[in-house]
Amino acid sequence: MHIPTCESSLLDIVGFDEALAASGGRGDYDSDKWLYVPDYYTDYRYILGTRGNNPLICIGINPSTAAPDDLDNTLKSVARIAAGNGYDSWIMFNVYAQRATDPDDMDEALNEKLHRENMRAFEYILKNVGEGVSPAIWAAWGTIIEKRPYLKDCVLDMVRLGREYNAKWYSAGKRSVKGHPHHPLYLRKDAPTEEFDIVSYLENCL
Repeated sequence: MHIPTCESSLLDIVGFDEALAASGGRGDYDSDKWLYVPDYYTDYRYILGTRGNNPLICIGINPSTAAPDDLDNTLKSVARIAAGNGYDSWIMFNVYAQRATDPDDMDEALNEKLHRENMRAFEYILKNVGEGVSPAIWAAWGTIIEKRPYLKDCVLDMVRLGREYNAKWYSAGKRSVKGHPHHPLYLRKDAPTEEFDIVSYLENCL
């Protein structure tokens, strides 16, 4: 079980561009199928997903232990729901890039560098959908977003970037009493995505 080895501020964070450039070079997974950045197991992860022109971009709170060809149940659900809604691929992204099996172990304070590099990864995803395709962002973080105050600010940065690329926000499944979008786990494989008013959510639910 993964727990952070330390506060992420104590790590030597590899920037997204450098990690992307090296991704796939290790040869232990099919880099024509998978997008995995960094492409080795470490205390943070920017991107894990499959390659395609029309991905469903699923947004969780923080990364799990998953890796190419070794998906956890949450990501298996993400893959099924993406396929069931007509997408040719999926990408798992996170509001905060620190891996923590228990969200209570996430950084108490925002690591500005880690967040900045994570937003570079998010912009890369938005820029690289197929021509003529509006990025489809699936808010799927559940109530875990309440764990840290800085998470709302991270989402606000994502919303600003999304606007630049005409991104559309979606949710799937029943929302929580407070209005939080459903986590992917335990959703039916044929659960439809529906439009999600991210601005109203941020104003009224957090």
